Amino acid sequence: MKLNRYAVTAAFEDYVSGYNAADPKIRLKIDHTTRVAGLCDRIAEATGAADVDLAWLCGMLHDIGRFEQVRRYGTFVDAVSVDHAALGADLLFKEGLLNRFAPDDLTPSDRALLEAAIRNHSRYRIDAGLSESEMACCHILRDADKIDIFRVNCDTPLEDIYNVTTEALRVSPVSEAVKDCFRNRTAVLRSLKQYPADYVVAHLCLVFELVYPVSRTIAREQGYVERMLGFQSDNEATKAWFSHMRERIWEQ
Repeated sequence: MKLNRYAVTAAFEDYVSGYNAADPKIRLKIDHTTRVAGLCDRIAEATGAADVDLAWLCGMLHDIGRFEQVRRYGTFVDAVSVDHAALGADLLFKEGLLNRFAPDDLTPSDRALLEAAIRNHSRYRIDAGLSESEMACCHILRDADKIDIFRVNCDTPLEDIYNVTTEALRVSPVSEAVKDCFRNRTAVLRSLKQYPADYVVAHLCLVFELVYPVSRTIAREQGYVERMLGFQSDNEATKAWFSHMRERIWEQ
């Protein structure tokens, strides 16, 4: 497809201007969006798995629901607010918001691929029954999103991300169920997270979910995973667990 990226970027900037950019959560998601779009472009180009322009657009629109989530609920925690991916997809594809960003450039097939990627980008597992093309768009977006989540965890105070105090983070244990996910090299179900440090470990476990070799290469090159593994804790058991993860995280 041929996409006018300048027009999409301008439309995105106009859309988010309706939200409070002084709110660190809003600023975080504006920056995250553009970075994920760039990563989608890079992964699609490297793998040839999907149209590069469409992959970039997936990145630009994947978190559109986050802005309304913050306005309505003041949090990024889906479990206590709303499924941000479903909200964004509904706004785009049921309420017509997509036409504000790409009114003339998308075929029905493009729209179907875009919707599949956005609806599935934060799910524990991708929906069954998707086409090969839909799966590819989902994998590219999910990889790109995970890679930038590592950066977000380093460049944004964890207190802002997780809505917890510094003290709660410093004394937090890690639950055995979350440790088991690391041991088994799988993502962490939302329902398993009990303590603030569980969220950090869960984000580190996203390494195991990266689909494309180029995605793992990018994640290692950027160095954010190693910085996350330097998590500062006053809990001796938590310190020992992070030391263990540092030794094992990149094992195949």
